Amino acid sequence: MDKPILFYCYDAYCGWCYGFSNVITQIDAQYSQYLQMEVLSGGMVLPEKPVHIGVTAGYIQEAYKTVEEHTGVVFGADYLWHIDNPDLSDWFPNSEKPAIALCIFKEYYPEKQIAFAADLQYALHFEGRDLTDNESYNHLIEKYSIQSEAFLAKLASEEYKEKAYYEFQLCKQLQVTGFPCVFLQTAENKFYQLARGYTDFNTLNERLLNTLKEVIA
Repeated sequence: MDKPILFYCYDAYCGWCYGFSNVITQIDAQYSQYLQMEVLSGGMVLPEKPVHIGVTAGYIQEAYKTVEEHTGVVFGADYLWHIDNPDLSDWFPNSEKPAIALCIFKEYYPEKQIAFAADLQYALHFEGRDLTDNESYNHLIEKYSIQSEAFLAKLASEEYKEKAYYEFQLCKQLQVTGFPCVFLQTAENKFYQLARGYTDFNTLNERLLNTLKEVIA
């Protein structure tokens, strides 16, 4: 290992991860020259058959307020329309496609994967974009000057789907049962869990510094 790896286990559909985006983005800005940053998608929403947003809308209606209170993040009106009007929504949430998109993006800009994970969450939870719809990704990749046709071809490929499912398995191997989760890997078989669930910046930063000091010592 050239340098320690910080693993951020998240899911595009996880509201608490959306609240955590600002924290992990700050960590990325502060430590990216010392640590390798790696985002793993967890596959939180993988129904065998499509499940309509109406099934979870009632829960989300209450839960998002708690996330806002604890994290300071704001859920957008276009997202909340689907939560407040599930009978009119055409959403069938599924974590697969945004996970595939992240795997593709990593090959273009491995050093910007935390930024792209945050973009995916903002697109869903603030702008109200449907992450099962290819059109949403055209909007997302524009700012990175990624060619749309090539990206969408990869989005439909079996190769990148396999990469996404490999990440889901890695999260299981790390015994992740909820999101977000943050680990620091300092040697081949040495992992430290730094965050399980939403954690504020100061707490996470302190844990990371203490772990790094311990490893160096």
